[in-house]
Amino acid sequence: MLKGFIFDLDGVITDTAEYHYLAWKRLADNQGIPFSREDNEQLRGVSRRESLRRLLKGREIEEATAQVWMEQKNAYYQSFLVGMTPNDLLPGAREFLEAARAAGIKVGLASASRNAQTVLDGLQISALFDILGDGYAVINTKPAVDLFVWVAGGLKLTVTECVVFEDAEAGIDGALLAGMKCVGIGPAERVGKAHLICAGLHEITVERVLALEI
Repeated sequence: MLKGFIFDLDGVITDTAEYHYLAWKRLADNQGIPFSREDNEQLRGVSRRESLRRLLKGREIEEATAQVWMEQKNAYYQSFLVGMTPNDLLPGAREFLEAARAAGIKVGLASASRNAQTVLDGLQISALFDILGDGYAVINTKPAVDLFVWVAGGLKLTVTECVVFEDAEAGIDGALLAGMKCVGIGPAERVGKAHLICAGLHEITVERVLALEI
């Protein structure tokens, strides 16, 4: 029986993809590294460290430099988060979270971001989550299963009792590898492996998701 819903943050609850792009773009421009919006799509759903590796495209830098660059990118990104409000919630997100809780479903967050708590606070939805799994929770991030398993454990549920909501291929792969049902949010070419595909939480109901267990 499905008892828990586990949500990614960016692209599912809110969309800070533009902020991430602008932050990585500023870093890349400062270092003379070509970086396009198409390049940014390859960073969707992965950790900051993996994002930097992909941005470098094989270019070698020292570890100390990598740490400085990641800190710079995060500072740029955080400067954009200051103005976040509930108006930045994606359509239907709050309503779906509230409906899930009203149905007795446990709700968790599984985000690779280390700024997840800041974002939830700005959106004013922290109270709608029973547990927060972010970039600090585990060492191995998506597509590894670790974060999803960690959040499920925090909800005191097995992986087969949880449904993951993801907009990134890496997240879809991790959820499926963990043995979880998965709702893919976005185009089929990116999330087509999911059990259910939609354009956003506004398109689905809690009942439709719970029917995945059949």
